[in-house]
Amino acid sequence: MSILFLILGAIAILAGIIGCILPLLPGPPVAWLGLLLLHFSKYAHISWRLLIITAIITILIILLDYFMPVWATKKFGGTKAGQRGAAIGIIAGLFIGPWGIIIGPLAGAFIGEMIAAPKEGNRAMKAAIGSFIGFLMSMGIRLIWCVLLAWWFVKALV
Repeated sequence: MSILFLILGAIAILAGIIGCILPLLPGPPVAWLGLLLLHFSKYAHISWRLLIITAIITILIILLDYFMPVWATKKFGGTKAGQRGAAIGIIAGLFIGPWGIIIGPLAGAFIGEMIAAPKEGNRAMKAAIGSFIGFLMSMGIRLIWCVLLAWWFVKALV
């Protein structure tokens, strides 16, 4: 049974890293699950303290994932309408499918800005680009976190 935990843990770590790039899998929670599975194997010792701390950070990263596009929309000159549009786009994107989490905030910020000021196409485009950059920053944070979880996984085995 212990070897099964080790194999499933390694698969989860790899799937978590892939999930950071492809919007099909929630990368950080899947990678964290890999660390948890390794904990239950006899091949490595991972403390409960490390698991709890990494779980809290993983939850914070998941929350950050939803706020980053809205924050970046604001930083790129988006108004409240653009920020609300990006937030609505994030929620709508969850129902659209895997690519909806990318397209939703981008389209939402653009549409929100265009509704608020129809003649301000440049500002709407900047807000939409900001939303996309926020998504890319969030993806980078997720990827760094999953690689760090993978490092702990390997370190515990060595």
